[in-house]
Amino acid sequence: MNKTAFIDQVDAQIEKHHLLNHPFYKAWNAGELDVSVIREYAGQYFKHVSAFPRYLSSIHTNCNDIHIRQVLLENLMDEELGNENHPELWMRFAEGMGNTRDNVQQTKAIKETEELVNTFMKLSKSDRYHIGLAALYCYESMQPEISETKKDGLRKFYGIEDENTLKFFTVHMHADKWHREVIRKLIEEINDSDEKQDETMAAVQEALYTLNNFLTGMEKTYC
Repeated sequence: MNKTAFIDQVDAQIEKHHLLNHPFYKAWNAGELDVSVIREYAGQYFKHVSAFPRYLSSIHTNCNDIHIRQVLLENLMDEELGNENHPELWMRFAEGMGNTRDNVQQTKAIKETEELVNTFMKLSKSDRYHIGLAALYCYESMQPEISETKKDGLRKFYGIEDENTLKFFTVHMHADKWHREVIRKLIEEINDSDEKQDETMAAVQEALYTLNNFLTGMEKTYC
């Protein structure tokens, strides 16, 4: 398959299983989740958010192309550098929903949370770095719309106006639009064989499954 047709196929697969179509996010965006459920979600999801810089580091380590490593380094700096690194912004969101830092840090992962983190760590550590890039693109390509929708739902239905609480979503509404375009171009460029395309698509499907399954786990455990 030519590279342009392939990346279009990847996008179609992501759109088909987009997290905004999951009942858990639909309930959030309709104001149907109890605040206590969002509080629990914040604690569980922190495990993925706090691990995300390590996913990027792993892909960077296994990549032999300096151009791609430079792109990943910029992404990693966005995630981890400074006092407003993304795990810190998520922690502020958790606090704004009534959680405490200690509670978030001590949250016991449900099975689906463990599977989410383990799956992304496994894909990111593959010595075939296009597999890690596929997982990264799968996640980041959905984030601008998810972040905007979550932020709107929090303001409209839960009365959250504090920008310190909302900043994680504000940042991802904008930053991940750039990340999405850059990583998309990289995936299009490097997937120049049937073997790579098959591996990339398999990684996208695995990442999509575990992200959706995490939301299913939240639904089963807390709703």
